[in-house]
Amino acid sequence: MRFTLPLFPDEASTMAGRVDALYFYLLAVTAFFSVLIFVTVLAFAVKYRRSKHPVPVQMEGSMPLEVAWSVIPLGLSMVMFVWGASIFFSMNRPPRGALQIYAVSKQWMWKFEHLDGQREINQLHVPVGRDVRLTMISQDVIHSFYVPAFRVKQDVLPGRYTTIWFQATKPGSYHLFCAEYCGTNHSGMIGQVVVMEPAQYQIWLSGGAGEGSLAANGQKLFRDLACDTCHRGDTGSRGPDLAGLFGKPVTLQAGNKVVADDSYIRDSIVNPANKVVFGYQPIMPTFQGQISEEGLLQLLAYIKSLEASKTAAPAPGAAPPAAVVPQTRKTK
Repeated sequence: MRFTLPLFPDEASTMAGRVDALYFYLLAVTAFFSVLIFVTVLAFAVKYRRSKHPVPVQMEGSMPLEVAWSVIPLGLSMVMFVWGASIFFSMNRPPRGALQIYAVSKQWMWKFEHLDGQREINQLHVPVGRDVRLTMISQDVIHSFYVPAFRVKQDVLPGRYTTIWFQATKPGSYHLFCAEYCGTNHSGMIGQVVVMEPAQYQIWLSGGAGEGSLAANGQKLFRDLACDTCHRGDTGSRGPDLAGLFGKPVTLQAGNKVVADDSYIRDSIVNPANKVVFGYQPIMPTFQGQISEEGLLQLLAYIKSLEASKTAAPAPGAAPPAAVVPQTRKTK
């Protein structure tokens, strides 16, 4: 039976053990040098007290001592740096094929939406043993997604997507907190992450009252906003084709290139004049304040789902797919 410290969070993710190991290493180094310093101070105070040694012996220097107290701290700090950097990069690089879930935070609640349309408030259901990636954004102020049992924490910012990933290792219900003061009811912005066996998760997923998949809702919103009148994918369209856009390089009017990631697509909708695609005019109106953060996530999911449609044959006279991809912008 494993020993656990009182009030110490459970280890319920693949990252928790690595974070704890580094934490205990830092704690051990701190404790060792704290004890060493206090013991040395006490020993010198006794040894060199005035009654026995009124005048201390002058030391001109010691090369071995100088090398020791330079090399040893350097070695210990480099271990901290390399170890910490390894964990940092692992925590900030979501694995390929991770289960994608979107989150919107607001005063004072967490709203989650799965790709198939399942929506949750202050509760997040995930399968055990599966990599889960959260793409998050705030609707108002800065929040912070924090699950102590998973040892993961990520700030959630207004106007900018941030991501976090984890793989739960034990079924159960785990506390979810906002770790950034966000207003008078900050302490009440709590929730739960419910980790289920894969079979139970599928049952839960299929039994909810979903209102269509995230991509399907995005497609409907895309048409309601008349985005398809410009982004048609033919040579006469006023906006670039969005099929196959996500994750590809985009050439802008200034000649520089950017990658069409989540943030780029969102910025294209709320501030389209910022990064106009080469070969197109800045005629797209802004949708700032007209679409909710949930709606923006739906449009994002829909644009991502257009990846496979790039196999369609180009219209007569149209540029080949390889030439169209770099000119992809003006997202509505």
